[in-house]
Amino acid sequence: MTRPLELLAPAKNLECGKAAIDHGADAVYIGAQRFGARAAAGNSVADIAELCRYAHQFDAKVYVTVNTIIYDDELEDTRRLLEELQQSGVDAVLVQDMAILQMRNFSFDLHASTQTDNRTVEKVAWLRDLGFSRVVLARELSIDEIRAIHEAVPDVELEVFVHGALCVSYSGQCYASQYCFQRSANRGECAQFCRMQFDLLDADGRVIEHDRHLLSLKDMCQIDNLEALAEAGATSFKIEGRLKDVAYVKNVTAAYSERLNQIIRRHPDLYCRASRGHCRYTFTPNLQKTFNRGYTDYFARGRRPDIASFDTPKAMGEFVGTVKEIRRDSFTVAGTATFANGDGLCFLNRDRQLEGFRVNRVEGNRLFPQRMPDGLRPGLRLYRNNDQEFDRLLSKPSAERKITITLSLRPTADGFRLSSGDVFVNLSIPHQTAEKPQRDNIIRQLTKLGNTPYECSDVDLPADFNYFIPSSQLAELRRMLISRYEVQGERCEKSRTSHLAPRTLQKEVSFCDNIANREAASFYGVAEPTAYELKGGEGPLMQCRYCIRYTLGYCSKYPLSSGNLSPLKFPLYLRLADGRRFRLEFDCAHCQMNVYASNS
Repeated sequence: MTRPLELLAPAKNLECGKAAIDHGADAVYIGAQRFGARAAAGNSVADIAELCRYAHQFDAKVYVTVNTIIYDDELEDTRRLLEELQQSGVDAVLVQDMAILQMRNFSFDLHASTQTDNRTVEKVAWLRDLGFSRVVLARELSIDEIRAIHEAVPDVELEVFVHGALCVSYSGQCYASQYCFQRSANRGECAQFCRMQFDLLDADGRVIEHDRHLLSLKDMCQIDNLEALAEAGATSFKIEGRLKDVAYVKNVTAAYSERLNQIIRRHPDLYCRASRGHCRYTFTPNLQKTFNRGYTDYFARGRRPDIASFDTPKAMGEFVGTVKEIRRDSFTVAGTATFANGDGLCFLNRDRQLEGFRVNRVEGNRLFPQRMPDGLRPGLRLYRNNDQEFDRLLSKPSAERKITITLSLRPTADGFRLSSGDVFVNLSIPHQTAEKPQRDNIIRQLTKLGNTPYECSDVDLPADFNYFIPSSQLAELRRMLISRYEVQGERCEKSRTSHLAPRTLQKEVSFCDNIANREAASFYGVAEPTAYELKGGEGPLMQCRYCIRYTLGYCSKYPLSSGNLSPLKFPLYLRLADGRRFRLEFDCAHCQMNVYASNS
């Protein structure tokens, strides 16, 4: 039996959601008006219902993010939202706050959001036992770790991130934005502390690195690891980006969909797609042309040093060549890339600052900027972060998704039957012998599927079929069959239990459990909420698998340098431009870096 593989794409809004389906997504995740981990990406329940109707034509699914922590005065609003989502036809809701388990009596599935910090076999098994049908794993896990979780807990779906921006902290375990700016990442209001510039200091105050983006990571790209992830037991491959525009969704979804199809063609006995339909594109997907800070597959194959983007947290785009010759108002580029008027280019200047400019005119490989950049020098590497021609293609309808069917027409005792697979309709009309051949007209009328999601590859007619059927009746048969197809595609509702007994994960509860309301406190069996957002607390502001010490070559366990680095005096500190400091703790036994407030 083949195992379905799901490509899960982000939707900032209804337009992005439909574009994701059109470009090959098997499922879409979208935020409602409140309680999603991207507060700036909210949508009405009416739009979510419309997206469900559109997606379900292709047996694609819609998941809604209700994955923030919830305060006591929001519990009733959350309950009402879940009731509305139930009516809209969503397939699952992503959850962080365990209060939702306490109020649950709905037919949709619950998925444990990555914000519940899912990095161990024990945690995944615990979530499975609570009734979660799927667990979204921590981005930091390796392929081998994913395999170990799947082998230990094979009866729960595993969702893995494969593309997009990376948080430096384990999701759900970052309190830096709340501490510094009173904007909680667990409330969907992250201020992107990790994209800021820092100095790195040693215990004596010596500056080791100055004004670098020391916590800013490159973007994830695991397109070359999809087959290995599937072999390890991953079910769903998730693209990050609920704040990204529709061009990003189109390009990235199409690229990953095509790669999944290639894997399935190689292993048709092992895998299939989780939804129906095939896509045709007006463009060639290219991940280098979409917003990215440079790509990494993170910890998929183990720890590696080149996962950070110290120089800039912004998108540099694709490398297009080096600066060759500079004149007063123009310069030439050495490379094979072609350019268009309006392209956006950038480079890192001598101060390691990103400089960008717009191309006003192109003459072969000679470019005339609107204004010559001050820092441009021969030999500089040049990047394109805005491809005018590619954006033009994606600004138009750029994909069509269709479900291929075959039709069969047969006479019955009192009329005709039109069928496709197990779906059929009957029409009672008198038989009339045809005076002229009717085959061409019958095929033409039955295959006029127009704006439906279907296209017909073949019409099966008996060789002796010699009946005249008016075109209007053929059209009625076709309409009836397509309507029946749509009914067949509707989802069966599943009944699930609502209340589960409190259960701890054999550990002491702390603010890291993100208990923000009385229902969640009851679930964990504690007297009152303990969330950092409510009470603060002693402990790390960030827990990171990424390690600055390792990246700079100072790790004693995995040394990267030749030994000529000057010794460091610990502890190390990060310092913001305003002078605030954050102590770094290197938990080498667990290969983890923790970030503490400076008074810790």
